[in-house]
Amino acid sequence: MSRFVVKKVAVLGAGVMGAQIAAHLVNVRVPVVLFDLSAKEGTKSAIAQKAIANLKKLKPSPLGVSAEADLIAAANYEEHLELLKDCDLVIEAIAERMDWKRDLYHKIAPFVAPHAILASNTSGLSITALSQALPEQLRHRFCGIHFFNPPRYMQLVELIPTAATEPQVLDQLETFATTQLGKGVVRAKDTPNFVANRVGVAGMLSTIAEADRFGLTYDVVDDLTGKKLGRASSGTFRTADVVGLDTLAHVIGTMQTQLSAQTDSFYASYATPAVITKLIADGALGQKTKAGFYRKTKLGIERFDPEHQAYVPSGEKCNDVYTRMLKKPAGERLQLLRGSEGAQGQFLWAILRNSFHYAAVHLKDIADNARDVDLAMRWGFGMQQGPFELWQEAGWLQVAKMVQEDIDAGKALSTEPLPQWVFEGPVADAGGVHTPQGSWSAAENRFVPRRDLPVYARQIFPERVLGEAGDAAQDWRTAGRTLTESKASRTWTLDDQVLVFSIKTKMHAISPDVMEDLQAALALAEKDFDAMVVWSGDAPFSVGADLQAMMPAFALQGPMAIDQIEQVMQQLFLAVRYAQIPVVGAVHGMALGGGCELLLHCARRVAHMESYIGLVEMGVGLVPGAGGLTNVAYQAARHAQYSTGNDLLPFLANGFTAAAKATVGTSALESQTLGYLQADDVIVPHRDELLFVALTQAKAMAQSGWRPPQRKPFPVAGRSGAATLRSTLVNMREGGFITEHDMLIASHMADVVCGGDVDAGTLVNEEYLMALERKAFTDLIVKEKTQERILGMLSTGKPVRN
Repeated sequence: MSRFVVKKVAVLGAGVMGAQIAAHLVNVRVPVVLFDLSAKEGTKSAIAQKAIANLKKLKPSPLGVSAEADLIAAANYEEHLELLKDCDLVIEAIAERMDWKRDLYHKIAPFVAPHAILASNTSGLSITALSQALPEQLRHRFCGIHFFNPPRYMQLVELIPTAATEPQVLDQLETFATTQLGKGVVRAKDTPNFVANRVGVAGMLSTIAEADRFGLTYDVVDDLTGKKLGRASSGTFRTADVVGLDTLAHVIGTMQTQLSAQTDSFYASYATPAVITKLIADGALGQKTKAGFYRKTKLGIERFDPEHQAYVPSGEKCNDVYTRMLKKPAGERLQLLRGSEGAQGQFLWAILRNSFHYAAVHLKDIADNARDVDLAMRWGFGMQQGPFELWQEAGWLQVAKMVQEDIDAGKALSTEPLPQWVFEGPVADAGGVHTPQGSWSAAENRFVPRRDLPVYARQIFPERVLGEAGDAAQDWRTAGRTLTESKASRTWTLDDQVLVFSIKTKMHAISPDVMEDLQAALALAEKDFDAMVVWSGDAPFSVGADLQAMMPAFALQGPMAIDQIEQVMQQLFLAVRYAQIPVVGAVHGMALGGGCELLLHCARRVAHMESYIGLVEMGVGLVPGAGGLTNVAYQAARHAQYSTGNDLLPFLANGFTAAAKATVGTSALESQTLGYLQADDVIVPHRDELLFVALTQAKAMAQSGWRPPQRKPFPVAGRSGAATLRSTLVNMREGGFITEHDMLIASHMADVVCGGDVDAGTLVNEEYLMALERKAFTDLIVKEKTQERILGMLSTGKPVRN
């Protein structure tokens, strides 16, 4: 396959989706032009300009760094169509109107470059029908591309070809979407609402119908269909509010207009629920109008009560019996739910049965294989398992028999029986649709392996569906050659060149055992390997030092015991920095407190885009005590040496402020601006490529003759610098932005980063500053308010403000 280079992208349509797709392209450093109609007044590109400005206000932010919205170029169709000739990819994302989209295609077609891919971002319109508006020479480079909202955070992208789309175009776009945009790609057939929305919205309609049938309130249903069921925490009705009831109604409408009772035996279940019609008529469209199935008032969260046509207090939870049932093994769980006499249990069995029935009947028409259905539901609807995975885990033929019995008894949404392949042939023999050889294609009557595109070689341990992995080599927990393993960590290698250190503790907290194991791994790496990577597979990288493990030592021996633990950690992290081999930290998810400090001492960092990095010790009433503040001073001096002035404060201010406010970078890009990642660190859009890139970086550093930095003293800002930093804290305290205890902690931080009671410009080393860190740490840990914060965090997981 020839390499498809995307130098610039055009996004057509500056609405919610178009603007946020453009924002994500900026996140991954792809130049982008955002088009919209010409404004009737003022600057003709005002519509696109307004959409770009609005990106900075959205929460959660579609941008890794809000200020980078200005990197999006604004354009309009009247003046700037010539710009399309320089674009390698054109994504049309205007409103879901077939006539509008086709009119736009007529307008842009003469300006689309001959090599460019043209793709329509639509949630369910026919891609084939859209393509009819294009000239013949463009149709082979046209397809559908369905981003899920919000594009930055939702992993799923569906690609939908027409019969005319060249296979190479799909391969090129899949490669770009995977490695450049960080997406999980599913190829869908050109059927109404494609894969995820077809199955997911049918499931939502089923849930609404069964909730009404069993008389369950919306808050109880959301409690049952959220995390307890292995789905998104927002459940069903809160998810609908987030999506927007008007948007949901539009997707339902697509199914109503493009399907029929003759083409889909579930057609009767696609009727728009009366409650959605009512809420839309009242202007209650969900989260964007601050009211939908739920609304927030001064008194708390209220839910809509369809019986009384009014909002009532919310907060009702499911019966604990079903919470316990949902924790049982899959087979036992489904048997218990089906045999349950209570409405909540019967409801749960009904929606699961309906999902199995629907997925099996429609697999042939909507997807290439069962794997794509399950991954689409994981990536697009936040499910831990897709319907086929759960069915297979629970016992394929046993569940199939239960479902068919309900169909025969008239309890299901459709009278259509399960397909014959469910009961007979390869699937029945294999005990499910997912096997090591591939996943079942109902259209081809065979197990289909994954696509073998070169981009997937970058995913050493790709996300897999249940039943797909055939051996231990496909699981990072057991892959490769294990050198040492304990309850706290695993030290292993894939190639005998790079040693990998993986933390195994809860939330990958850094316990004394982890420190001991890391020290041994580092010594082994220096002796027998070219480089070392710290990577722990699943997020988070590390939430920091294990405070719970420290507290017994503090209770028995007092502050000196904590001083000793901190000193061991400091010396360990310095050993990482000055190791004779490069140590690369590969971070996904949170790297907080001590986890952040470990990362800061690595020779290089490779971070997934969605990494949340910060020194958060303020939240537990402490200062960073494992070199975090020392690193602020160290990096400030390193950057200041290239400045013409002698003032260190401008280089200290950013790092000090971030630590004093416990600021966490809300993306890897923002973490770079905060100083937690350096300019030469690598940011990876796709989380499953993180280990590949980290190993590649480690090998390249080793092969290029990497040497550790030289140990040498560096200047600090001294007592005068600390006084300046403290003066800013006084203003924050008097303004009510920080408490007295915050002020005390931050004052200790100011002393450390400035080197204590010394003159400005005094040369110090890291050990000197680390001793100041330990003193501040032990001085604070005996304070009553610090202990309140620690106990609060350990008991609730949330910071205490005191």
